[in-house]
Amino acid sequence: MPQADSNEGREEVVPTVADAPMSEALFRAARVHRIMAGGLLRGTGLYAGQELLMMRLWERGEQRQADLIKTLGLDPSTVTKMLQRLEQSGFVTRKPSPHDRRAVVVSATRAGQALRDQVKQAWSELEQVTAAGFTEVEYDQAMRVLARIEANLTTPTPPADPADTAGGASVG
Repeated sequence: MPQADSNEGREEVVPTVADAPMSEALFRAARVHRIMAGGLLRGTGLYAGQELLMMRLWERGEQRQADLIKTLGLDPSTVTKMLQRLEQSGFVTRKPSPHDRRAVVVSATRAGQALRDQVKQAWSELEQVTAAGFTEVEYDQAMRVLARIEANLTTPTPPADPADTAGGASVG
């Protein structure tokens, strides 16, 4: 982690209340991004987050609910609730798998398929707003940084070396 006094050369320093500026900046950016997405999706009848599930169905067609859970990386109860709402809205159907009665198969309905162009347009607008003012180099750099952050957050960290926790000095 960079030293606290390494803010030289930065145009702005993100204000922080928890002494975790990167985490706070990510939290705020994700929050306003989700709010913006919700606003752009308002006319579709989808809530922010539901469009990601629908995109998976549009890309891959009918699939098992367990596969959607794995692909989206969400809690099973979150996906179940999301699917219940989408089903009530007439955008998806759920039925037992003909091959495995324990599995549930999800597919987009005609009404769900009809949302595809609207969602694509909303995400195009969201991308334009999100990347506004970026040069191509800055955009590429931001994508690399975001990929690194995602990898940092999804890759298990190795257990700390006991020698490191003892101040680096070995007792002998």
